[in-house]
Formats: sequence, C-alpha cells, structure tokens
Amino acid sequence: MGETRQKLIELLGEYPKSKSITAQLIKTEKRKNYILESLLLQLNEEESVPAYFAKPINQKEPLATVIFNHSHGGNFDQGKEELLASSSYLQSPPFVEAITDLGFAVASIDMWGFNERKGKVESELVKEMLLEGRTLWGMRIFDNISFLDYLVERPDVDKNRIATIGMSMGGLMSWWLAALDERIKVTVDIAGQVHIETLKQKRGLDHHGYYYYVPGFLKYFSTLSVQALIAPRPRLSLVGKDDRLCPIEGALFLDEELKRVYGDLHAMEYWSSQIVTGGHQETKEMRRQWETFLTKHL
Repeated sequence: MGETRQKLIELLGEYPKSKSITAQLIKTEKRKNYILESLLLQLNEEESVPAYFAKPINQKEPLATVIFNHSHGGNFDQGKEELLASSSYLQSPPFVEAITDLGFAVASIDMWGFNERKGKVESELVKEMLLEGRTLWGMRIFDNISFLDYLVERPDVDKNRIATIGMSMGGLMSWWLAALDERIKVTVDIAGQVHIETLKQKRGLDHHGYYYYVPGFLKYFSTLSVQALIAPRPRLSLVGKDDRLCPIEGALFLDEELKRVYGDLHAMEYWSSQIVTGGHQETKEMRRQWETFLTKHL
C-alpha cells in the first residue's frame, strides 16, 4: 500500500510544504457550549492558511478530534465558515455545535480559493497549478495533510482518535484524505461517493468542477483502488438516491466491492454505505446516522 500511496501522491503533483509548520492564534471566543480559536497556519510555502479549532467546554483532554472539510457549492465566500453556519443543503445546528455536543473537538481550514484565500479565482488556480507541475486538488489535499501534522502536535488533541467528515467536495476530501493518511481513524463522506468511471460513462463529468480532475488518474488507478486504501478503518458513506453528482450505479458498485474488501480483512462491521431519500444534500436521516457512527467508532 505504501507504493500505491506514493504513486497517487506523485499524480497529485508537487507540494511546497512548509519547512516548519507554525500557528498564530488570532482570537479565542467562548461560545454557547464550546471554545472557538481563529488561527493562521503556515502549512505551505506559498500562503498562510486561516483555520478554526473548536472544543467543547469542560471535557477531559486530550480530545477526539474531527477534521471538517467544507463543501464547494460555487460559494467561494463560505469556506470554513460552513463549520459555523450551515449552508442551505446542510442540517441545523451547524457542524461545530453538532460535533462539540458529541464531546469531540472539530477543526477546519479554508481550502485554496475560498473565503480568506479567495484572492485568485478557481479557474486561474487550476491553470497556475498545472503550469507549475501541481494540481489544485492535490494542493487542497496536501494542505489538509499538513493541517493534520499540526493537529496531532496539539496537547488537547488525541492523535489516536482523529476523524474526518464533509459533504460534496468536503466528502470527496474526506475519503481522499483517509486513503492517503492512516492517521485518520474514522471517515464520513456525505454526498461524496463519486465513482468517477460511472460519472464518465454517464457523461456526468461536467457536474464536478475542474479542480477535481487529476491528469493520468485512470491510467494508474480506479476509484475503488483509492477507497480500498481506507480499509479496514471505519467508514460511513451517505448518498441521496437522487443525487446526480453521485450516480447511484457507481455508489452501488462501490458498496458491493468494498464489502468484499472489508470482508477479506474481517472488518465488515467497519464499512457502511447508506443510500437514502434525497438529492445532493445532508438530510435529517444522514445527520442522525453520522452522529451515531462517530459516537460508536471515534
């Protein structure tokens, strides 16, 4: 698996990782049931990365911690603010409240091009990265890996109990991050179970932005081969049956194949794929399921 991950990282392109990951605390706020830190991190050599870290009040530390990956939705103003204020396609309360109420800490960064990092539009970033031997998707993933490097060094974080969750682009980020980094112990993806081969077959590639496409990916990999890297760690995949961005045929195929992967590892209880009523959204049913899954496995 080490060689597989290394090849995948090569396809994602070069990454100007910071020689020294540093953090500047901008502000600390005491909110309803949690403490919120606003941070400025040096994760790469290109630009600083704004981040949030929230932890429940009066919980024994170190804490199990969840990396929240924000969605895309074409809303470049939102970014990590989605952690604090749900988008229209997410449930209430927002993830920061839902996760800290479970007794976990939660952390999130602005991905390249979003919120406090939106100085360049996404199309410009894609072109710039390609010219420099990088990919925008790779740069976003690598920032999250460096973010994980930062989190595991915090004394209030239990480095052996780290999960990741997100919807849409955030869901894609969840399973890619878990596939590439075994420090992620539990994975939840919402409306992110995209079988790229089915998407291609059904001529649905334009349903996803340019940011997601990695040159040469299908020459060396399949969606299944990447997701199989997560096994046998616990993973919950939630998809709406009418979600055009996650073709149901592909989600069903991945479910059947991953059942075999987890079964061969005697870990069937750690794989769960739920196809429920709804479209490209987080439903009340999905909210209940991921809260239960995180509580059980993290």
